[in-house]
Amino acid sequence: MSEHRTAPLAVALHYERPGVPRVTAKGRGEVGRKIIEAARQHGVPIEQNAPLAEALAQVELDEQIPEALYRAVAEVLVFILKVSGRL
Repeated sequence: MSEHRTAPLAVALHYERPGVPRVTAKGRGEVGRKIIEAARQHGVPIEQNAPLAEALAQVELDEQIPEALYRAVAEVLVFILKVSGRL
């Protein structure tokens, strides 16, 4: 297996209503590990979904997610709301 496939990939999203979630951070390997570590330190829920992370990694930083990913990201947002007790 190549390093590219085994290195952790992390993608951070920011969402404010009304609007569309934006990619605010992304990285693989050491950068991915640092994104995950920062999320944990700040109590940000983490969803492990490799196919979605790969798709979101194609989005440029500070860009809105594409419409094709709305449903998958909505499921992640519901997960986060449940975990945080806001749903």
